[in-house]
Amino acid sequence: MGFQVGSTLLDACVLAVLSREDAYGYVLTQTMRAVTDISESTLYPVLRRLQKDGYLTTYDQPYQGRNRRYYAITDAGRKKFEGYKEDWIRYKTQVDKLLCGGDDDGQV
Repeated sequence: MGFQVGSTLLDACVLAVLSREDAYGYVLTQTMRAVTDISESTLYPVLRRLQKDGYLTTYDQPYQGRNRRYYAITDAGRKKFEGYKEDWIRYKTQVDKLLCGGDDDGQV
């Protein structure tokens, strides 16, 4: 993709993935890479910040003799994600109007 993903959109995407199911870092990174070019070194600070802000929690699960750290969305994280979704719909509609020449209803 040719567009840079800002921190707010990155937060929204991480919360979107985790709103569907808990995930450990590698799976989360691979899921995010399906839509944006992101590295683990970029993702982990986002996860730590979201956890610090109370939007995520973690837990460990044993796997083949090692622990995997899973990330789970909190109730506060779900509320934040819902707000991000509403903001995204408004933003996307406005950008679509500019780029695609849609009418006031967002139709192109």
